[in-house]
Amino acid sequence: MARRVFFSFKYEDVSRAMVVRNSWVVQGREAAGFVDAAAFENLKRQGDAAIKRWIDGQLNGTSVTVVLVGGLTCSSRWVKYEIEQSKYLGHGLLGVDVSKIRDLQGGTSNCCGQLPNGYPFYQWNNNDGYHNLGAWIETAAKAAGR
Repeated sequence: MARRVFFSFKYEDVSRAMVVRNSWVVQGREAAGFVDAAAFENLKRQGDAAIKRWIDGQLNGTSVTVVLVGGLTCSSRWVKYEIEQSKYLGHGLLGVDVSKIRDLQGGTSNCCGQLPNGYPFYQWNNNDGYHNLGAWIETAAKAAGR
């Protein structure tokens, strides 16, 4: 059975997150935690409870949460909620610095910090994330007993 992973990220990093997600999916794996901009705007209009329900639903059936950290991720209340819920559910947890993946305009950013604190943290570009993401996820899953 393929491992289903939840990807947590600040929406401003969606193009970088898609690079990571697509590398996971093309290897025959399943991803959760992605919503298009129009759907997210609709969720926001419905209020915090609706956003929490959507996040909780996306976390359901996943065993590992990968926090994709860019320049603004540390200030995201929803990323913080996703980390808290992942811990509560006993998920494997790890962080990946995506700040040096080029966005759609060709730019990079600075990483805001190592989220989640106390868990493994990798750099997508410097640690060859394309080839190593699967091993990082499996290590986090085993550390959580998943």
